[in-house]
Amino acid sequence: MRSNLDRRALLRGAAAGGAGLALAPWLPAWAQSGTAGLARALPEVAGEDIRLVIDHVMRDVDGRRSHGIGINGTVPGLLIRLKEGQNVRLHVENRLGEESSIHWHGLILPFHMDGVPGVSFPGIAPRSTFTYDFPIRQAGTYWYHSHSGLQEQMGHYGPIVIDPAAPHAQPADREHVIVLSDHSPLHPHTIFRKLKQMGGYFNFQKQTLADQLAGRGQSAAERAEWGAMRMDPSDVADVTGSTYTYLVNGHGPRDKWTALFAPGERVRLRFVNASAMTTFNVRMPGLKLTIVEADGLPVRPVAVDEFQIAVAETYDAIVEPAGDRAYALVAESVDRSGMAVATLAPRAGMVAPVPPLRPRPLATMKDMGMGGMGGTAMPAGDACTPEHAAMGHCRATPGAADHAAHGGSMDHGGMDHSMRDFSVVPDSVAKSPTVQSISPMPVDRTGEPGQGLEGAGHRVLTYRDLVATARNPDVRAPERTLELHLTGNMERYMWAFDGRKFSEITDPIPFGLGERVRVRLVNDTMMGHPIHLHGHFFELVTGHGDHAPRKHTVNVQPGGIVEFDFTADAVGDWAFHCHMLYHMHAGMMQVVSVRPAGEAA
Repeated sequence: MRSNLDRRALLRGAAAGGAGLALAPWLPAWAQSGTAGLARALPEVAGEDIRLVIDHVMRDVDGRRSHGIGINGTVPGLLIRLKEGQNVRLHVENRLGEESSIHWHGLILPFHMDGVPGVSFPGIAPRSTFTYDFPIRQAGTYWYHSHSGLQEQMGHYGPIVIDPAAPHAQPADREHVIVLSDHSPLHPHTIFRKLKQMGGYFNFQKQTLADQLAGRGQSAAERAEWGAMRMDPSDVADVTGSTYTYLVNGHGPRDKWTALFAPGERVRLRFVNASAMTTFNVRMPGLKLTIVEADGLPVRPVAVDEFQIAVAETYDAIVEPAGDRAYALVAESVDRSGMAVATLAPRAGMVAPVPPLRPRPLATMKDMGMGGMGGTAMPAGDACTPEHAAMGHCRATPGAADHAAHGGSMDHGGMDHSMRDFSVVPDSVAKSPTVQSISPMPVDRTGEPGQGLEGAGHRVLTYRDLVATARNPDVRAPERTLELHLTGNMERYMWAFDGRKFSEITDPIPFGLGERVRVRLVNDTMMGHPIHLHGHFFELVTGHGDHAPRKHTVNVQPGGIVEFDFTADAVGDWAFHCHMLYHMHAGMMQVVSVRPAGEAA
């Protein structure tokens, strides 16, 4: 098969990186990324000795020029292609006038190579070089990004593809890497300052009198009740299409990024959500997407029409386009204020119709943590997983009877009390200004397709659809349960774990080496939070026993609960945080410390 690698783009990337860049001689033709003669391919680099340069760049998005931070002169950064079983040395030169770093997202490596300044290493000082050196112990789709300040928003990110030592269980004739991201002409510190001044600053989709008169959205009574609680049901995304352009491989919708296929081919699309703040809903009208990997690890193939990908997640999908026609690839922002658009076509110049933005979603009682209103706080009957039943979670939580007595009404007196009722949470949750609300009846939402997709009219992926292809490496029962609450105050734009911002935490979360723990994440906010644990994979508790899906990032839906089982098998200090960049920056981060038995953290 003819290689579809853009040789000129690759040589430009190699020149930017210096003589240390090596192209992989073992790369199969189907694995070459990008499409020659169309949109610029992602420059690619491989080998055991790689040089990367972090520097300022000027970038063009939809015909507008702006400043950013790139890797070897590109945004996204170079596609780094590695192979399972090799060792790699990555020499990273920082040409910025400030500290920088690279975190290898999802990679299993020694903690001092993880790349988080102040946690696992000192950072890369201005005009200096740091060498990362570690073995490649896995395969799949991953990515890398800065963990310094807000550099990630400015373009400091790039994809990683690790080819397996053995042939793919789901082979493809061709592949394309699809890096989704968000770009703003505003400096990220300006964005953050505006959020601190007004949490809904970028929300231009608030409900209006015209909506009410036209019968769209909430009734006047419902709006009054939400107003009394000082909450906005249209507040689905912090930063929106009012300032963001949504990108595919660094290209905006007007850039018409196009990838090729030959009719009859199986095409692997490697999706990476490298955005700072945007959850995307991805679909290709007219094509089924067969999900075969999640966060780099194989899952049993599941065919869907759409999937939601949270910040920092990756999914591999197989598509089988047929005929002499083009297909639109649409990644719609969760609040539907904009979309990233690309084209999959058999030849250059073809276009596909792009569907219009769907109506914006509105938050519901379930998003406010009222999912158990008039019923149980966890799934019941057939929907209750064995894991939840064993833990006694298929019963109403404290306070459910009181709310059921209200008949599910929006009585403000009861609601105001329940949303700040600390009696329903552990004493570990601080009674601080960072806790604007408490979810009185959170529910497990892993069987749901994601906010705004309940009535999509076609099959949408859920976490419960994911089943690992191989038996989990550790199937021991958890020794204990750790409950953590995701808390926030939108009015003051404060985010935290258990009501304590990262700057207020003095001790890490301790784990003993080899300890098996069930972590229960309870979202007390009306925002989804993609929670990422560095240096480890965990098994989602979704009813699949020893074939539970293993991930490194999981999106906890508003008012929702996610449980995962985790083996502390990597000694060191590891970051644990929300991957919404401004949420992490505002305080939703902790450190997990794994130590051998008897050794203090």
